[in-house]
Amino acid sequence: MSGNIQLLNEALATAKSEDRAALIAYLPAGFPTVDGGIEAVKAVLESGADVVEVGLPHSDPVLDGPVIQTADDIALKAGLKIADVLRTVREAHAATGKPILVMTYWNPIDRYGVERFTAELAEAGGAGCILPDLPVEESALWREHAAKHGLATVFVVAPSSRDERLAKITAAGSGFVYAASLMGVTGTRASVGEQAADLVRRTRAATELPVCVGLGVSNAEQAAEVAGFADGVIVGSAFVKAMLDTADEAAGVEAVRALAAELAAGVRKRG
Repeated sequence: MSGNIQLLNEALATAKSEDRAALIAYLPAGFPTVDGGIEAVKAVLESGADVVEVGLPHSDPVLDGPVIQTADDIALKAGLKIADVLRTVREAHAATGKPILVMTYWNPIDRYGVERFTAELAEAGGAGCILPDLPVEESALWREHAAKHGLATVFVVAPSSRDERLAKITAAGSGFVYAASLMGVTGTRASVGEQAADLVRRTRAATELPVCVGLGVSNAEQAAEVAGFADGVIVGSAFVKAMLDTADEAAGVEAVRALAAELAAGVRKRG
C-alpha cells in the first residue's frame, strides 16, 4: 500500500492556494493515554489543523523542551510501544482523512527495523517522518525505504545551517522543510522572528519545497506573525501544555480543539 505523501503535498498546496500558511500541530502518541492521544489528534485535525505530527516518545529527547519531555515521560511510563504510535496514526487518519506524519529520533526506528517501520507506517496511512537527529549523509537507507512506500522524509534546518548545508539537506528531503528556531524570552521576539524569517528566505533559495517553521508559537497573534513569512506554522508545546493544564482527559481534548481553532484563524491573518 502506498503512503500518503501525495496527501501531504496536496494539503500544503491547498493552504498556499488559499493564500495562507498551513497549520501543523504536534502531539505525542500515548499522552495522556493512547486512546486520549488519538482523540486529541482527531480534535486538532477536525478543528483546523492541516497536518499533524505524531511524536514517538523517546527516553532521551535531546531536542525537546520540558513540556514535551513531561508528556513523553507519561507515555513511556505507561508502556507506550511503536505499535501504539502506528495505531494513533491509523485511527486519526481513518477518522479525518488528513495527512499525519511521525516525528521521531532515529534510534527507535533503527532498533525496530527500517523496512518494517516504513512498511507499517505506510499501511497505517502515514504520510512520512520528521527525523530531527538523522544526518542527511546517513539517511540513504531510510530514504530508499521511505520512497518505496510513498513516505515523505522531512529534514530539519536551523539558523546555524550554512547555505551549502541547506542545499544538501533540502535536496534529500521531501514533503516540506522543517525550519527550527526559538521564540526566545519576552523582549527578544523581534530579533528571533527576524532570524527565523532569514532562515526561511535562505532555505527557499535552495529548494521548491514548502518551508514550515517551528518557533514556539502559542497563540493566534504569533501564528499570524510566522504565517507572514513561512509556508507552514508548526505548533507543539502549546498543544501539550493545554492538555497538561487540564483536570482530565476529556477537558484536555476540548482544550486542544479550542487552541487549534484559534491558531487556524491566526494563520489566515498572515503578516
